[in-house]
Amino acid sequence: MSQGKSSGILDRTVDESRDHILGSSSADITLVEYGSYACPHCRAANEKIAQVRDQLGERLRYVFRHSPLIENSLAQRAAELVERAPDPKSFWEAHITLMTRSEKLTEGDLQAVAEQLGVEDFDADGKAAARARARVAEDIESAAASNAIVVPTFFINGRRYDGPWDEGSFLDAMAGAVGNKIRGMASDFAGWAPSTGLLLLFSTLLAVLVTNSNLGHAFEALWHLDLGVVLGNSEFRMSLLHWINDGLLTIFFLVVGLEIKREFTIGGLSSFKSGALPVAAALGGMLLPALIYSALIPAGPWAHGWGVPMATDTAFAIAILVMLGDRVPLALRVFLTAAAIVDDIGAIIVVAMFYSNTINLIAIAAAVVVVGVLCLLNYWRVYSLVPYLVVGLVLWYFIVISGLHATLAGVLLALFIPTRAPPDLRAIMLQADAILTAEARRSGEVLRAGPSLPAMRALDALHDRLESPADRLLRYAGARASYVVLPLFAVANAGVDFASAISAEQQSLMIAIIAGLVVGKPLGIFLASLAAVKMGIARKPDDYSWLQLMAASVLAGIGFTMSLFIAGQAFSDPADFAASKIAIFSGSIIAAVLGIAMLLWVTSRAIPPSHSSAQQGR
Repeated sequence: MSQGKSSGILDRTVDESRDHILGSSSADITLVEYGSYACPHCRAANEKIAQVRDQLGERLRYVFRHSPLIENSLAQRAAELVERAPDPKSFWEAHITLMTRSEKLTEGDLQAVAEQLGVEDFDADGKAAARARARVAEDIESAAASNAIVVPTFFINGRRYDGPWDEGSFLDAMAGAVGNKIRGMASDFAGWAPSTGLLLLFSTLLAVLVTNSNLGHAFEALWHLDLGVVLGNSEFRMSLLHWINDGLLTIFFLVVGLEIKREFTIGGLSSFKSGALPVAAALGGMLLPALIYSALIPAGPWAHGWGVPMATDTAFAIAILVMLGDRVPLALRVFLTAAAIVDDIGAIIVVAMFYSNTINLIAIAAAVVVVGVLCLLNYWRVYSLVPYLVVGLVLWYFIVISGLHATLAGVLLALFIPTRAPPDLRAIMLQADAILTAEARRSGEVLRAGPSLPAMRALDALHDRLESPADRLLRYAGARASYVVLPLFAVANAGVDFASAISAEQQSLMIAIIAGLVVGKPLGIFLASLAAVKMGIARKPDDYSWLQLMAASVLAGIGFTMSLFIAGQAFSDPADFAASKIAIFSGSIIAAVLGIAMLLWVTSRAIPPSHSSAQQGR
């Protein structure tokens, strides 16, 4: 997969010898357009490009590359025709003619340009025609590699521009406005698959460094500040730490719930055959660590911590797999991701059932009523997100005071936010085109400053129909959960004072957690997967071997986020919690190093799938 496809980066750098260029090679701004002469939007954008060139002058270098509309028979012929131009000046004259001669590309436009270029029969085969076809084909291939799936698509200094085409927006983007620079850097970072894991790692190191510095006491006191809401004689207060762990983390569990819902409806767990292997693996990966912990920890105050080594930190595990690149088969990444999602389901159930406080039955009854309201909203096919989010906030409040863990509210809310069947894109595009065409006809009328309010509302309705409420919320909340909620959780919870003394008894607690993560997790996943395949319940893909599955299973021992969360619920003594943090850090680091080493070793000696498929599937 090319870089452009994954991150909106231009596939091919501008080449003075092959590209069609207006402007100096020393210009500090390069605008590349993939366009088609048959595209009305390219014609409209052409005017804006002229305005921007007037504004920026020698600072701008403009490049045009072909991406002819497939559905228009004239588009390919027009692109090949202008490639018959003998020199750059002739090309740009032909380019402007095709873009401006008529409102819609016609056969007459092609004839006019052919005469302009001195080409008698531009449809005839020959060396010149073959060179023109090859040149257009190169641009089409570059457009696909750059993920320029619509025309026009613009790239500013190598990065795809997805903003409005009006002159002001273009100038802001190309002149390097601070907002655009920040947005571009953030987009690049978010588009890099390991970014979530690295941000978590940075947050953890920050928490540890500050905790062990002179600011340690102030840093710890910060998380115990009370924040709340006061309404008359009533108030609702929690410490900053609880607002993060019980409030913000609910958003993370809402995202997890939406991802689980998607996996069970259209994803890797939507059928029994495809989902059986990761489900079995996840169950084994939760059960064996808990058994190992319970075997090593006698009855007492620590016995309740068996849930700590059960969880897998998806962000870290997947980030490592992605960083290893092609050394890890794609099917193996899918397996570990699906297993981690099932693992999340197990963690949610474990927290709800075993790590909740004293139960308030009245609050639980109120929460059940609120869930009923969510059910009715779903049944009535209410597709606006606002009612669900408002009712979800009420549900969160009742679950907090009920004694159940607040994050359960996020999962319950996710279950009722509706999905919808895919829209009829053709009908929607035709309707949008009709609205925009009607508005464009009125653009020159007296006392008309912009699109009418009814038109804006109609376009908003069409936009809303393009994706289901669940998909829309996942798109908006997913990145925020990964790049805001989880790092804040790590900063608030990962700080541990390494200067504090660890007793001999606490060392046994640490050993139990490390053993559960490093030994129990991979063995549980591997043995459960093997048993499921041997019993005929599941089938292992031929794309990866059993050794590769075992190596990836070691990475599942990176517990971190969820392990820290459960440890915070299981150990009320700060010293015990500190010891469990050190154990989680140690176990996760060991699992990461061992997993990487095993994957590199196994991959280096892997037999090609075509020679080993018979052995791997048995």
